[in-house]
Amino acid sequence: MAFIADAALGTSISELLKVVISVARQTLTFKSNLKTLEKTLKSVKLIFDNIEKLHSVLNRPKEEIQHFMEQLNLGLNLVNKCSAIKKWKVLKIYFHSQKLVDLDKSIVKFFHIDMQGLVAVNILKTVIGVNRNNVKLDLILGCLSNKEFSGWGIVPGVPNGVVGLDQPLKEFKEMLLKDEVRIKVISAPGGCGKTTLAKMLCSDPEIKSIFKENILFMTISKSADISDINDEDAINHLECLLKHIAPSPMLLVLDDVWPDWVFHVDNLLTFTLPNFKILVTSRYSFPRFKPVYNLEILNDQDAMTLFCQSALPNDGISAIPYDLVEKIVKGCKGFPLVLKVVGRSLCGQDEVRWRREQKNWSDGKSIFKTNKELLDRLQPSLDDLEEMKDSSLKECCLDLGSFPEDQKVSATTLKDIWAELYNLDDMDTYINLVELALRNLVKLLCTRQTRNEVDGYCNESIVMQHDLLRNLTIHQSNTGPIEHRNRLIVEIKGNDLPTWWTEVMHQPIHARLLSISTDKSFSSSWLPLTLPAAEAVILNCRSGLYTIPQFIEGMDRLKVLVVINYGSSFCKLCNFHLLGNLPILRRIRLERVLLLSLDTTLVEMVNLHKISFTMCEIGKAFENGTIDLPRVFPNLVEIEIDCCNDLLKMHVGLCDIVSLKKISITYCNELSALPEEIGRLRNLELLMLNSCTKLKELPESIGDLQKLRVLDISGCLSISNLPGRLGDLRALETIRMRVEKVKEDAFKSLMRVISPFQHS
Repeated sequence: MAFIADAALGTSISELLKVVISVARQTLTFKSNLKTLEKTLKSVKLIFDNIEKLHSVLNRPKEEIQHFMEQLNLGLNLVNKCSAIKKWKVLKIYFHSQKLVDLDKSIVKFFHIDMQGLVAVNILKTVIGVNRNNVKLDLILGCLSNKEFSGWGIVPGVPNGVVGLDQPLKEFKEMLLKDEVRIKVISAPGGCGKTTLAKMLCSDPEIKSIFKENILFMTISKSADISDINDEDAINHLECLLKHIAPSPMLLVLDDVWPDWVFHVDNLLTFTLPNFKILVTSRYSFPRFKPVYNLEILNDQDAMTLFCQSALPNDGISAIPYDLVEKIVKGCKGFPLVLKVVGRSLCGQDEVRWRREQKNWSDGKSIFKTNKELLDRLQPSLDDLEEMKDSSLKECCLDLGSFPEDQKVSATTLKDIWAELYNLDDMDTYINLVELALRNLVKLLCTRQTRNEVDGYCNESIVMQHDLLRNLTIHQSNTGPIEHRNRLIVEIKGNDLPTWWTEVMHQPIHARLLSISTDKSFSSSWLPLTLPAAEAVILNCRSGLYTIPQFIEGMDRLKVLVVINYGSSFCKLCNFHLLGNLPILRRIRLERVLLLSLDTTLVEMVNLHKISFTMCEIGKAFENGTIDLPRVFPNLVEIEIDCCNDLLKMHVGLCDIVSLKKISITYCNELSALPEEIGRLRNLELLMLNSCTKLKELPESIGDLQKLRVLDISGCLSISNLPGRLGDLRALETIRMRVEKVKEDAFKSLMRVISPFQHS
């Protein structure tokens, strides 16, 4: 038996299916293979019937599927041959069994790969034919509305039980309709409800009354092949179709758009059509498309409602204690996807199962270990970072798991770490921060309206990451054996070290980054660790007394050390002298620590280029005039002192570190004077004294700073006069200050000198 030459695709599938069923009943020899083939044919028959309708409507050339039709014809002959093979013909049975397996694979491949690509191209390339034949667009879209396909289609229905999106719907609808801007973006991390909000908008009575039947919904997804619509002819055909609909209002919804689609969205914006709007939902906040609506996570009340719909569907009636439900909901962090997935997993379970889940979270176990659905939905946000050429963006993102949950991290702290780990300059580190913010993987918030005039980028920013995304980065970092991880992230409760610590403490661990977080009850009792490859160490503490671990002095490759105290009071830092034994340490950052002395027993820190103090108590350490700072820090390039309110005066020894290029002393409200010797800093380029409210004057020797390009005394409210030698600063490009506080004569003198230069 052979296929009729001009048989339709659906008919051919049906004919083969009929023969497979018949032969399977007659012989036991190939029964397993034939049952598998039967299952495959049944699962794809309906889809191929729809494809047949589409080809009929569009009058597509049969050559597009001719090769597959030939395979089906050969398959029919193969099945008929199998029915005639005797059971003692072992070699023939083996040979034909393999051919049946290959036939099954070829059908699956055509369905999953070849046919979907063909359909995606054909839809765009045949819309001009739809226009000519006056065939309704919804006839095509209806053929492809089957759930097995992604692409152009009718608007999907709004799911039941939507919670917390009424206000966002109201706000975004107003944004969409209020102006002539064609494109509007809904942006949020994966699992926050962007697609649901888009569906609600398309089903809204007011929107439907405006756009009527002219709403097209296209799901892009990460796996979409952009080459399928990167065809000028296809784009032209689509424009023709839309012009046929015009001047009626038209809404095109592009759901789950990824960054590499931005230029194709641009192509759609070139259409010269009236009343044409585009709605984009994306995990990415496209900076070129404004405005962007940032969809927030659910509040506590809405989170509880959504969770109970999945976990307690019987009107919330359950024997599970309410406080336990509250703890589980709190652990879901307001993410709609998490609330639904976790709710479904606990639905119908007894109280013990609920308590075990809550205990796992409180013990720091990853939610992604037991919820593959969550991992599958959120992991693409990290995987997409790898596709950026010559980029360390994913590594930078994973480093964010090194800080405690619910905490703000200084942007400068991250930039210091990334500069040393990935050899990035200041511009690159800033760009990475912005890119992560655009991808909704962090929030980048500017805390002060100031900027560093030397590098041109705002350093007065903080970074925040949602706890669920932080857990995702930690889950990614914690894969593989302890000894071979790129990051070693350790959280210690009380004095209970992780069980693996004692097992590997004398073995080398090859992590480049070490992060240790301890709570307020930790007693700084350390066991040994060997990390010969460590280049960055982050110590997060909460106790009033904290000792830098002894094992740190064995890290010969350490480049950057960060100590951050998240406790309610200052933390007294001990063992600071150990840092003198680190041969290539380049950066030190300390936050909310009490440092009594820059110990003179330190050996020379020859490679230290930058040291930063934020909200620290360092006054006593800097008042000690016996400290030989030029010996301790012979090659220091930059010093930052921010919000250190016990700092009364700048240590005169700093004026002898002639390598200094940047001094930033900001928001130190008790600083009243600078040393007259400041003129010795012949290489100084930036002097920032922003918001030092009690600083009364600048020393005359400031005129000796012949390389000074930027002087910032904005917010120094007590300065009423300027030194006469200010005019000697021939390299000065920018001065920032509040002129109303400066005496008129001094200001006139200043303006005569710097008028040829930029000033603000």
